[in-house]
Amino acid sequence: MNDQKITIKYILAGLLSVIFTWIIHEFAHWMTSELFGYDTIMRLNGTSPIDGEYPTKLHMAIISISAPIITVLQGLFVFIILKTRNWNKYLYPFLFTAFYMRLLAGLMNFINVNDEGRVSQYLGIGTFTLSIIVSGLLFYMVYRTSKKYALNSKFQLGTYLIIMIISSVLIIADMFYEIRLI
Repeated sequence: MNDQKITIKYILAGLLSVIFTWIIHEFAHWMTSELFGYDTIMRLNGTSPIDGEYPTKLHMAIISISAPIITVLQGLFVFIILKTRNWNKYLYPFLFTAFYMRLLAGLMNFINVNDEGRVSQYLGIGTFTLSIIVSGLLFYMVYRTSKKYALNSKFQLGTYLIIMIISSVLIIADMFYEIRLI
């Protein structure tokens, strides 16, 4: 039987996974923007050009997709480790957070188009197309891992609540305090 207890150590793994996922995601946007020559601010939950100058539509599409690619790669990396090795519950939040983050971003396209939605519009394939593909791929990884290790609903709900609460605190903190990292 694999360990599915929600402990303080597991909650801390969830905290680390959310912070890591958000920072590496925003860093990918920041780095891509900087590579195109734009002076960019990186906040905890967003990036923007310093002088208010927005890149060309092509640059915006590339900057927008760079971070979801990193998030999918994170999920894939953890999925492969969990698929090929023994159960490690402290890695699971890094997969679940990648899925949760991209699903949330996809749903936010109803309010404010971002990342995959922006790229989908640029490609002319509908706002939600890439969000559905990316979220579906990450959901598949979460589902296959859950099936392999027979993860129970209590563990899944606990993981969801940990990731949701920490993500919400991070997003709200950035909204109110505009936490600048770079």
